[in-house]
Amino acid sequence: MSDPVELTQALVRCPSVTPQEGGALGVLEARLSAAGFTCHRADRGEVSNLIALWGRMGNGPVFGFNGHTDVVPIGNRADWSVDPFGGEIKDGKLWGRGATDMKSGVAAFVAAAIQFTQDTPPEGGILITITGDEEGDAKDGTAAILDFMQSNRLRMDHCLVGEPTSPNAMGDAIKIGRRGSMTARITVAGTQGHSAYPDQANNPVHAMSALTHALLERPLDKGTEHFQPSGLQVVTIDTGNPANNVIPATCKATVNIRFNDAHSAQSLTTYLSDVANRIAAQTSTQIDLAIQVSGDSFVTKPGPFVDMVQRAVEAETGRVPEASTTGGTSDARFIKAHCPVVEAGLVGKTMHQVDEHVEIAHIHQLKAIYLRVLGAYFAAPPK
Repeated sequence: MSDPVELTQALVRCPSVTPQEGGALGVLEARLSAAGFTCHRADRGEVSNLIALWGRMGNGPVFGFNGHTDVVPIGNRADWSVDPFGGEIKDGKLWGRGATDMKSGVAAFVAAAIQFTQDTPPEGGILITITGDEEGDAKDGTAAILDFMQSNRLRMDHCLVGEPTSPNAMGDAIKIGRRGSMTARITVAGTQGHSAYPDQANNPVHAMSALTHALLERPLDKGTEHFQPSGLQVVTIDTGNPANNVIPATCKATVNIRFNDAHSAQSLTTYLSDVANRIAAQTSTQIDLAIQVSGDSFVTKPGPFVDMVQRAVEAETGRVPEASTTGGTSDARFIKAHCPVVEAGLVGKTMHQVDEHVEIAHIHQLKAIYLRVLGAYFAAPPK
């Protein structure tokens, strides 16, 4: 039950494309239950979620692992050289959708937790939380798990998320935080007219051009202690206008912002609204914003917990991992409100790609890292 490679194969063979459970959580629930973990389902909506507890609340510190078994679609099946859900092993690698992101990470921490509780039962508890909705909108995933935990008085004192965190080589980075992410969908309403008579129309494209220029003309910040500078990207501008002699009535654009801890989603929403109102007044147009927030930025500041994870990674890989905050969002954005959280996992080069794969040696290495973390944690829990 503690072989992470065999468990990764079993999970990859489950077609768990978001929000389908595909049998993956069933595989894990069976393994964990047989190993003495008490399992609960925290399903919500169309999403399946699993919680597994070894030990009892109140008997000592509780260490948490978090991950997901849902995967992105495979794309064009003809582009794959292997069965995307076959879990094939060849050339020292395990192949299939989710092999890197992140079924091998889940298998590694489940296998480590099972072995640790059998070999050296700790004074305290281990709480494993696994969602089927990380690659989607995530509203019924780890967020639902945390709601269930609060209702049932379950807790974690510290949590490690098993997402791929190494950009190039095993152990070269862990994540101690993530940038916030938000999307603004902008609609500028002008007045339609003939392009030969612009005095009888009000071109919303020109207003949108002025707005995007105003948003891009200066950086949001220069970076902070733990974060790179925030970035604002205009990802689409569209009028839906097929004619070359018509000034359109509306113009739409989408802006995505990845922001550091110099900002909050609320402060950036206020900033966007202020700029939009100013441009609307200058151009006599109406500008509407629809804001979607994926999460605020957060950081687990370097200290005993971060040091513990770094030492475990260094012991197994020979590399001192960078304490990074780069990349996109992860479910750590939900956990950070519950307890300190760090992410440590595999090399992520092939995640979401055709012929996704993971080095077999890296799966064993990751399990060994997680075993070291567990041993160090229960020997001297960080304050």
